[in-house]
Amino acid sequence: MIYFDNSATTKIDPAALDTYNKVSENFAGNPSSLHALGDKAYQMLEGARKQIADLIQAKPDEIFFTSGGTEGDNWVVKGTAIEKRPFGKHLITTQVEHPAIINSMKQLESLGFDVTYLPVDHRGFINPDDLKAALRDDTILVSVMAVNNEVGAMQPIDAVADILKDYPTVHFHVDAVQAIGKGLMKSLRNPRIDFITFSGHKFHAPRGTGFIYAKEGKHIAPLLTGGGQEQNLRSGTENTPAVAAMAKALRLHLEDEAGNVKKQAAIRQRIAEHVQQFPNVHLFSELAPDFAPHILCFAIRGVRGETIVHAFEQYQIYISTTSACSSKKGTESSTLAAMHADPHLATSAIRVSLDENNTLAEADEFNAAFDKIYKQFEKLMPKE
Repeated sequence: MIYFDNSATTKIDPAALDTYNKVSENFAGNPSSLHALGDKAYQMLEGARKQIADLIQAKPDEIFFTSGGTEGDNWVVKGTAIEKRPFGKHLITTQVEHPAIINSMKQLESLGFDVTYLPVDHRGFINPDDLKAALRDDTILVSVMAVNNEVGAMQPIDAVADILKDYPTVHFHVDAVQAIGKGLMKSLRNPRIDFITFSGHKFHAPRGTGFIYAKEGKHIAPLLTGGGQEQNLRSGTENTPAVAAMAKALRLHLEDEAGNVKKQAAIRQRIAEHVQQFPNVHLFSELAPDFAPHILCFAIRGVRGETIVHAFEQYQIYISTTSACSSKKGTESSTLAAMHADPHLATSAIRVSLDENNTLAEADEFNAAFDKIYKQFEKLMPKE
């Protein structure tokens, strides 16, 4: 079995699962309880927080645990809108964000907020000049993803940060769900970034885990109120075993980041160079420095994406169409639409997404299966 759908979710690391099980067995107390069992759980929780903070070069009190990327994105967007509403009701994002951002913005629009959606070019990138032109006196948030989950375009985070240096009161949020462990830590630690979203199941942690980085001194309103956990900003009893497992998974994921990036880029290149030899194949991702090393999106003209996905499944190779969040719904790729891709090509798009456990041998198996699949569906393809 070859698993090439890591942008949808990664398999839990066995060591992280072991941590989860051990903490579940040995740290049964509620971290908020005053007794010794509660304190033991609290110390475990805070140890995990410090480990995560150290790994991303932050302070422990800048790390807030969540249930994943969707909650983190919703929290930063809506929490900013609530917190900064007296100062303005204008927010800026891009046309190619994850639905957690896009739909949060649309919900805010229904409540009277004004949102600017920055366009992208044919490669999937925003133009920083468009951001500069869109900023207003009442702008309260700019939210830009680091790595697009469908084609892998890495947005110019540093250029956006440079522009926002002149707007210190505007919150700058980065969705880094697809960026962790992909060689982007230098950009993610740009001092102008105020909030960053991370999701545990993208780096081999248990599902239902995640965290946000919130820069010290920057404020957002809570979405979940209750017992006052997470500095009174995200109430609810913390999932101590899952948090500890997430910290373990993140540490292991970042152990050889440079080597893992190089390995994934080599696998992506081997597949890309093979499939693009065929006349009816179109690559949406590029083998370029401004594209993430683990995502390859391409189409076979005349063959729908879901058909290709199921064809590979017959060879026990697992890929996806574009975003896993929209693939079952059969909806059009929002990223490819924003890139003004040919709609017929867009419906044929598939995504291969890698992690550090994939190999070049798996790429060769993929290519061999691709040859058979291409021949199988050749009669559906347009003639040259």
